[in-house]
Amino acid sequence: MIQLHEVALSGNCHKVRMLLSMLGLPYERLAVNLAAGEHHTPDYFLLNPFGEVPTLVDGEVVVRDSQAILVYLASRYGGERWWPRDPVRLAQIVGWLSTAANEIAAGPNSLRLHRKWGRSIDVSRAEAVTTRTLNAIERTLANHRWMVGDDASIADLAVYPYLALSPEGGVDLVPYPHVLRWFGEIRRLEGYIAMPGMRE
Repeated sequence: MIQLHEVALSGNCHKVRMLLSMLGLPYERLAVNLAAGEHHTPDYFLLNPFGEVPTLVDGEVVVRDSQAILVYLASRYGGERWWPRDPVRLAQIVGWLSTAANEIAAGPNSLRLHRKWGRSIDVSRAEAVTTRTLNAIERTLANHRWMVGDDASIADLAVYPYLALSPEGGVDLVPYPHVLRWFGEIRRLEGYIAMPGMRE
């Protein structure tokens, strides 16, 4: 059975949980106690040399990093719907995975870490990155139902969690009606699951 080493309140872990649910894949959730330093033990470093969550174990396959896990699950189990062969659509999906790992991590996620858990950050920079990123996504969704193409993809799942959690970081989403509309589209997907902090 697939095992997911994860933390319940992590948006990066949640995007993986969503895809596992949408693909109907049974898996075992293994909570990693960050406060106790379980992610920095020798055994965990063997799975994930960065000592981060999530980490997915599928038989003898070990995959670290939430974006990489989405790619693995979509390409191995999701078929054309989740991992298209069309090079243009695939390139667009990868572009949004990069956005999730960069701008969204540096913006909305950083603000949530700061305002929810007190992590020290450059607040002005995080707010500027958040505004720029939300504006770009709002422009994209003004003309498209989904981030890429005519159906949901792992691009949507990669970008969604930390935007949906961004009010915990003090982000006002009212100026972004297309983003809010898209939230509703995602929540109507078969297999969608929520997590604490996401307004339904």
